[in-house]
Amino acid sequence: MENSNTVVRSMHDLGLAAWFGGSLMGAVGLNGAASHATDPTERLTLASKGWGMWAPVNAAAIGAHVVGSLGLIAANKSRLAVQPGAQVNTMVKAALTVVAAGVTAYSGVLGAKVGKLAKEGEGGEGATEPQPTSSKKLSAAQTQLKALQWAIPVLTGTLVVLGAQQGEQQRYEPPASRWWSRGRV
Repeated sequence: MENSNTVVRSMHDLGLAAWFGGSLMGAVGLNGAASHATDPTERLTLASKGWGMWAPVNAAAIGAHVVGSLGLIAANKSRLAVQPGAQVNTMVKAALTVVAAGVTAYSGVLGAKVGKLAKEGEGGEGATEPQPTSSKKLSAAQTQLKALQWAIPVLTGTLVVLGAQQGEQQRYEPPASRWWSRGRV
């Protein structure tokens, strides 16, 4: 019987797809749409509410990706033990996943800070662009938030590429099984 890892592979891929796509859509679409609000305070409030609504879905996506990743590592442990390229890829993916999760969490902290400052009457040019009159607290939070909200799709996009590379590595054949190693023409 063929070994199938469809469930964990789907959790890995769909979780990562939602994490990547949601963060990219938020940085482009949600923040962009919020910047068109007339009231500068409303810009921050709308963006904060939108990101807040996305947060539980994003957390579930990250969780699904992590569970799927661990399942794939378990399912491929024998291949990982002998295939150096797969080992390196897996270690890099694990490290990037931890970094991306940390960046995502800190982005949420900063987003909550921006939302709180909006409730106190502060506004911005956009969700991540301060006004010239913005407080130092708001300006700093928005500047960091902008960088992090763009870092998340870069990090998760890199994870997508590394996942594609892992798929190619699964076609690995040990040198002894290759036709030219067995003396066949």
